[in-house]
Parts: sequence; C-alpha cells; structure tokens
Amino acid sequence: MEISFEAIGQKMVTFAAGTGLAEGKVCKISANGTVGPCSEEGFCGVVSQIRGGAAGVILEGYVELSYAGSTAPSLGYAILTTDKAGEVVPGMSGRTCLVVSVDSTNKKIGLFL
Repeated sequence: MEISFEAIGQKMVTFAAGTGLAEGKVCKISANGTVGPCSEEGFCGVVSQIRGGAAGVILEGYVELSYAGSTAPSLGYAILTTDKAGEVVPGMSGRTCLVVSVDSTNKKIGLFL
C-alpha cells in the first residue's frame, strides 16, 4: 500500500515572479504582490510553477521539499527556515510546519505548510 498526502489542503496563489525563483523551492514576499528567493530567513510558501512572469505559490497544504545541512528536520511540528543558499533547514525561528516524513538518504521531507 502506498501512502500519499499529495495536494491535501493545498492552497495556491499567483504572485509576480521575482528574479532567481525556482520551481519546487521555497520563496518569500520580496515586494508588493511579488515573491523572490529566500536567503537566511523564513519562507511564505513553495513555488509550484513559473509562467510568463507569474509564480504559482503553494501557501498551505502538503508539499515535499529537499533540505540542507547535516541535521534532518524532526517528525512532528518543526520550525523551518532557510540557509544562505535558500535551502530549507531546521531553525529556532521561521515557519512551523507538520513534518510527516523524512528521507535522510535523499534529504527530502514531506510536510504540511
């Protein structure tokens, strides 16, 4: 049996796409109605798609992300932020998310925003 949380409770919003965004990566609000890449700060959501200067951003619901660093986020409610490269890492401040799966071999996590 395969367990899947894909798209549960997902809420996607369209923003103007700032430079340097990448699909599947977290983003922050960088200007009025615009999202950009993160660097050592909290994030607002995950970029689902970029088309014609617009970015579809998942603000709520289940997502799968890569994480950086040698310490994997813990299962359960965890505070997540980003490092200098904009990669998700556990933090002391940032966004509280429900982490439901951790794949430390591939450095991937499944979580609810």
